[in-house]
Amino acid sequence: MGTSAESLVSAVAAVDVAGDGVGRIVRPADRLLRPAPGPVLRAEGRSVPRIVEGYVWGAMTSGGWAKATWALLFPFSLANVAHWMLPPIPSGSRVGTLLGVLNRSLLRLAAVLLTMLLVGQAAVVSLDLLAAQCLAPGADCLTSVPDLVRETYPMRQVAGLLPVLLAVLVLHRISGVAWETADSPNPPAARPNTKVVLPGRNLVADPDTPALRTLHLVSALGTVALLALGGPFAMPAQQSDRVLWFGVLGVLGFCLLAVLTLDDPRGAVPERAGKLLRAVLGPVSRAVLLAVGVMLVLGAGALVELPATGLPGAGATVEAVAGALIGAVVLLGVLLVPAALIARRTWSGLPRDLRPWAGGWMSAPVLAVAGLLGGGFGAGLAISVRKLVGTEGIRLPPGYEQVTLLWGAGAAIGLVVALPVVAWVVIRYLRRRGQHEVDLLHQGRPRDRVRADRAWHTATWQRRNLHRLLLTGASVLALGAGIAVTTRVLGVQPPVWMEPFSAVGIVALGLLAVSLLRAVYTAATDPALGRRLGVVADLACFWPREAHPTVPPCYALKVAPELAARVSYHLRDPNTRVVLTGHSQGGLLVAVTAARLLESLNEPERQRVGIVTVGSQLQWAYSRAFPAVVPHSSLSTLAGELGTRWRALCRGTDAVGGAVTTWGRQVCGDRLLGTGFRPDGTVGPLPAATRSPTGALVLGGDHWLPDPMRGPFPARRWAAGVLKHGNYTADPEWDRAVAMAAGLDPEEPESSGLPWPSAGTR
Repeated sequence: MGTSAESLVSAVAAVDVAGDGVGRIVRPADRLLRPAPGPVLRAEGRSVPRIVEGYVWGAMTSGGWAKATWALLFPFSLANVAHWMLPPIPSGSRVGTLLGVLNRSLLRLAAVLLTMLLVGQAAVVSLDLLAAQCLAPGADCLTSVPDLVRETYPMRQVAGLLPVLLAVLVLHRISGVAWETADSPNPPAARPNTKVVLPGRNLVADPDTPALRTLHLVSALGTVALLALGGPFAMPAQQSDRVLWFGVLGVLGFCLLAVLTLDDPRGAVPERAGKLLRAVLGPVSRAVLLAVGVMLVLGAGALVELPATGLPGAGATVEAVAGALIGAVVLLGVLLVPAALIARRTWSGLPRDLRPWAGGWMSAPVLAVAGLLGGGFGAGLAISVRKLVGTEGIRLPPGYEQVTLLWGAGAAIGLVVALPVVAWVVIRYLRRRGQHEVDLLHQGRPRDRVRADRAWHTATWQRRNLHRLLLTGASVLALGAGIAVTTRVLGVQPPVWMEPFSAVGIVALGLLAVSLLRAVYTAATDPALGRRLGVVADLACFWPREAHPTVPPCYALKVAPELAARVSYHLRDPNTRVVLTGHSQGGLLVAVTAARLLESLNEPERQRVGIVTVGSQLQWAYSRAFPAVVPHSSLSTLAGELGTRWRALCRGTDAVGGAVTTWGRQVCGDRLLGTGFRPDGTVGPLPAATRSPTGALVLGGDHWLPDPMRGPFPARRWAAGVLKHGNYTADPEWDRAVAMAAGLDPEEPESSGLPWPSAGTR
C-alpha cells in the first residue's frame, strides 16, 4: 500500500539499517537520524528492552508509472493466481496426480491463449482500425495525416506494427524483472506427492519461467502475423504469403504444444517430458525462437496488403483464439470436479466454514473472470478508439458485436440477480441479531455496543460472502458469454429486442477500458490514490509466476528469505528473542517466514521465535482459496510448532482480517468458548476466553479487541471511533500479544499497571 517507513515502525523518523533499497529494513531514528531503541516492553513484572525493526517492500508493488502499468496485466495476474488455487493432490492418488497434471497444463494453455487474445486485439486496433482503415488513402479519418504518409509504402505497415511490437517488448521487459535474492535461495525441493506440512512450503520460483516467457511472446507475435496473413482458416493465394502462413501455424503449434508439456517443478511428475523440454529450450534456443517470431511478423507486415475495408483475417484470428480460450476454461471446469472430489479427503473433517471455497473448484471461475476481463478490455479499447476517431466508415470485426452483447447481457442478468440479493441483504441486516461477542467486549458501554454491532455484522457478512460474490459475477458473465457464443456459432442475428443489450455492452466495455487506463494514470501521478492499486498488487504479486510468466514479479520470493535471514542474524545473540509481526498481507508473509525458520533453526533458537498476525486473512481467505499452498493442516502444524508463541489480534469489525487460531466460537452465559489450536499441538475445544486488562477477550491464540477501544489508558496511545482494519498498534493489547509471542509473561510492573475503566467511562 506504499506504507512509509515511519508509519511502519510507529515513529516520527526512520532510517535504514539493512537491505538493498528495494527491500528495506528500517528502525526508528532520533533527531540526528541515528537508529534509536524501541519503546521498552513492560512484561515479566519489569521493563524489557526492545528493538523495533520494519521490513518495507512497497517499492516492489507501488510507485511510479512502471508499477502503475502493472494494473493493465491484471487479467494475466488472475490467470496466474488461478494456478495456486488448484486443489491439492492427495498422496498416493494416481487419478488425482493425472488430473493435477491435466489441470496445470490447461491453465498454462489458457494463459498463453489469453496473451494471444490481448495482443491480437491490440493488433486489431493498430493494424486493422488505424493502419488499414483509418490511414487508407482518401479515408475521412485522421485528416491531419498527410497523403504522402498514407500512400508511401511501407509507412502504414510500420504505423500498424510498431505499437504491437512495442507492446510485446514491454511484456518481455516486465516478465524479465524478478525480486528474488541470491543470498537466500528457495527452500530445498520437496519430494513429489509430499504432503505440505507448513504454509507456503511449495512457494518457489519456477525454473520453467524463462522458457514459458519465450513461448508466450512468440505465440503473441505469431498471432499478429496470422492476423495480417488472413487468419487461421484462409490460406493465402500468393506463394510467398502461403509459405509464411504455414511457418506461422507451425511455430504456433510448437509453442502451444510446448506450453502444455512444461510442468510445475513442485508438481506431480516434473521429471518427465517437462524436464526434456526445459533442456531443449535453453538460452540459445529461446533466442532463436524469439528471433523467428519477430521475423515472421516483419515478413507478414512487409508482404501484407492493407485494404481500406479492413483486414479479412482480423475477426477470424481473434475469434479462433477466443474460442480456444473458452474451450480451455470449460474443460478445466469439468476436470476440476473430479479433482476436487478426490482432494476432498484432505478437508472433509473440517467444519464447513474452514473448507475450501466452492469445494476446491474456485480456480475455474477465477480463470473465467481473467479471460472475460482480458477479452473485454481488448474489445473496450477497440470500441473506444473507434468512437475516438469518430468515423462511421471504420468497422470492427463481426465478432465484436457478440462481445458487446456478452457484456450487455451480463449487465442485464447481473441487475436481475442483484436486485433480489440486495433486498435479501437489506432484510437480513434489518433483522440482524446482536453479536454475543460484542455484548461481552462492550459491557456497560451501550453506545459503543451499538456502533460495534453494526460494523461487526457488516464485516462478518463480507467475509462469509466474498467468494459467493465472485462466483455470482463469474456466473453472470458466463451466461452472457453463452448467449453471445450461441448467436455467433449459429450465425443468427440478435433479435431487435436484444439491441439495447449491445448498446449497454458498448458503454460497459468503454467504461472498462477508460477506467482501467485512468486508474493507471492516477496511480502514477497521485500516491494516495495509487494505494488502491497497491492493494491489488500486494494480493496478485505475492504468487510466483507459474501459469503466466508475463505478470508482475513475486515479492514473496525476496521478502520471506530476507526476513528469515534477518531473524537468524538477531538470534545469534543467545539473550535475544524475535517476534515477527505482520498486518493484513504481512500476516501471510510472517507465516511463510516462520515456516522457513522452523525448518532451518535448531531447537533452542526455535524457542526464541514467535509471531503476531494482525488483521490477517489466513483462516477465512487464504486457507480456503489456496488449499494446496496454505491448507488448514499447515496452519495447524505451524501452531503446534510455535505453541503459545503464535498470537493473533482480531477485530470483529474488520472485514479484511479475522480469526486465525480459533473457530466455532459461541457465547455461553458470560463466557466465550470455541475450538482451535491448542498449545500442545492438538486441535479441539479451548478453555473459556480470559479478559485482559485492556478489555480484550483472549481465546486460545486470538486476542479479540474491543472496537471502539476501551480506555483511554494513562500513558497509552488512544484512537477514537471504529477502527476496523487500521491502527492496530494503537491498542494496548499489541504489547501484551508481543510479550506472549516472545514467550514472556505479559504481567506489567505494578507501578504502571493498566487500570480497568469503569462501566461509565467514555
